Amino acid sequence: MSERPIRVVIVDDQSLIRLGFRMVLEATDDIDVVGEAGDGEAGVEAVAALSPDVVLMDVRMPGMDGIEATRRIRRGHPDTRVLVLTTFDLDEYAFGALRAGAGGFLLKDAGREELVAAVRAVAAGEATLAPRITRRMIELVTTDGAPAPRPHRSPALTAREQEVLDAMARGMTNAEISAALFLGESTVKTHVGRILAKLPARDRVHAVLIAHGLAEPGDG
Repeated sequence: MSERPIRVVIVDDQSLIRLGFRMVLEATDDIDVVGEAGDGEAGVEAVAALSPDVVLMDVRMPGMDGIEATRRIRRGHPDTRVLVLTTFDLDEYAFGALRAGAGGFLLKDAGREELVAAVRAVAAGEATLAPRITRRMIELVTTDGAPAPRPHRSPALTAREQEVLDAMARGMTNAEISAALFLGESTVKTHVGRILAKLPARDRVHAVLIAHGLAEPGDG
């Protein structure tokens, strides 16, 4: 018997964008759009009523924005993952949503395959941030001429776990880490799980923020 489809709620104040995402996602066999909302407050209510696996969350919306909605969803429904949507290449709003607990980041002009892959990745807890995204995150929290945050070094991590964390911080996927460090992908997954437990970090994205000095271990 196949696994049940990934349940998705789309939160965006533009109905045409919601329709476009719905059409793309529902064309796949393993994703089911179970609800939509036009603002953050309605999105929080939809999550409470529908218990989706993933929320596609716009950042800039009237009323409750995506940052506050993400924060409330993650606090009240920790099993629901949030994939942040924005038209910008990571502005302060999107970064704030990541700090609030979002598990991934996606531009609204992403292609069909990229959107589907991102939903699947976030649902599986494998979400990561591309290198250009992590670089932009650092730029947003440093002032002109200020040094970048110091990378996190934890005495609780083994040397190999630190290598894996550093690779995660560079935006590498488990498959890429496996190839780079000559490890089996299952071994990489084991290391990632131990890293999240030892930091502690709520998820992979939080671990990346910690690795770049942009969040504190155990924060959030």
